[in-house]
Amino acid sequence: MGGKVAVIDYGMGNLHSVASALEHVGAGEVLVTHDAAVIAEADRVVFPGVGAIRDCMAEIRRLRCDELLRSALVEQHKPVLAICVGMQALLQRSDENEGVDCLSLIDGEVRYFGNPLTDSEGTRLKVPHMGWNEVQQMKAHPLWAGIADRTRFYFVHSYYVAATDREMVAASVDYGVSADAALARDNLFAVQFHPEKSATAGLTLLKNFVNWNGQC
Repeated sequence: MGGKVAVIDYGMGNLHSVASALEHVGAGEVLVTHDAAVIAEADRVVFPGVGAIRDCMAEIRRLRCDELLRSALVEQHKPVLAICVGMQALLQRSDENEGVDCLSLIDGEVRYFGNPLTDSEGTRLKVPHMGWNEVQQMKAHPLWAGIADRTRFYFVHSYYVAATDREMVAASVDYGVSADAALARDNLFAVQFHPEKSATAGLTLLKNFVNWNGQC
């Protein structure tokens, strides 16, 4: 399907690694931008992010990227992929930085893993959750095409998503707690892991996104 893909740029994270991965899977024209006109003309939108949520939300609002994202999702009904902090920003609130209000596009919150954090056998787990972990698919979705259940993806995060609407949960990951690894609703797919750092599986997911029409 290809077409134009806009990667929303609010100055947080290595957005060009996401852009390069999208180009690698045949996304067509990939534009890293916060220009409203460019995003409005794009066929699909990627909303990535890394770093502290307080700083991310400040830049998202300063550059009015929240309005651009809402327009793409709700008004223009474009396929949207949110990644890592981009996923967390969609929720109502994050525990990070002593509590930060987020975009409230999805009901739920972002919680700290805890300290100390242990697995079911009592083994101490490091925070942040960094590295490869199995992702359990909770429901079928076009973005899972060609990706086996419990495939490993690459994570880097100290806070995890807990969505209120459990019907939205497309995948979970276990790291001391059961965390939402992917959420899906209508034309939105959001992931906590980094597909651009997740080798073949991650590229497959990005290719599926490039060819996705925004319908489940």
